[in-house]
Amino acid sequence: MFDLAQASDVLSIPRVDFPSGNRRPAASPAAARAPVADLPQTTALREERLPFVVTIAGDESSLRDAVAMRQAAYGRHLPDLAATLSEPETSDREPGAIVLVARARLDGAVLGTMRIQTNRYQALHLEDSAPLPAWLDRAALAEATRLGVVAGPVGRVVKTALFKAFYQYCLLSGIDWMVITARPPLHRQYEALMFADVFPGQDLIPMAHVGGIGHRVLALDVAQARTRWQLAGHPLFAYMCLTHHPDLRLGMPGEKPEGAEVGAPERGREVGPLAVEASVGAHLRDLSFSADEVRCVAAGFSLAV
Repeated sequence: MFDLAQASDVLSIPRVDFPSGNRRPAASPAAARAPVADLPQTTALREERLPFVVTIAGDESSLRDAVAMRQAAYGRHLPDLAATLSEPETSDREPGAIVLVARARLDGAVLGTMRIQTNRYQALHLEDSAPLPAWLDRAALAEATRLGVVAGPVGRVVKTALFKAFYQYCLLSGIDWMVITARPPLHRQYEALMFADVFPGQDLIPMAHVGGIGHRVLALDVAQARTRWQLAGHPLFAYMCLTHHPDLRLGMPGEKPEGAEVGAPERGREVGPLAVEASVGAHLRDLSFSADEVRCVAAGFSLAV
């Protein structure tokens, strides 16, 4: 596990108390959780600023901005599904879920969004279509859904940053496995990130929460991700684990970050369950870890839609 003492701007990191029946020390298949060597932790930190800021949607206006981006992004590839995404979904406001929004530092324009749902309060939505195997059945899980970014090179940079925010959120909230569903050929991008197929050898699984479209289900062991990336010499290792990005700000909704731009003010009105999972980062303004400078374009491994 990443040494949380290396996280910057962290005053206190409370551990989330998952319901006692929701977690167990589950043994997973060897392909998904093979033994890995302990590697020395790198302490040298470098800072890289992004041309956008990632925050939690903390009010109705921010949520609707995220929804508009979501619909536009889905409209490029799945227009029929996109037509159903013009309004916030019930899942956006459920306990155990947050919606991330990436905004341009220059003018506050929305560049990307992602929803993260944990199984802290209820099963993941993918489980309505694909009951998970025993080795994931009672683990602490987080699923990334409704990922959408602007088209072009900027969108690829934003998507990679949103994935990093997802990974760091899981680290700090005690998540065992990151879980995603992906339709071919996009599932290959997650395989490149060392996600394991949860149902190897099976046909595509129609997902009710993604319009009944056939998807693969993949999972990544959060505790071992850093070591695996390092051992593999993964091109995103330095970006994900060694580079400090002050513009990843997942503190309490309504907190105004230090140095916030005049043109992109933080909105402060909370909307019920939108803020539930923010208790994980009640004292956090920044979930970045630090270091080697990596330009945000990770050739071949950025998560393009």
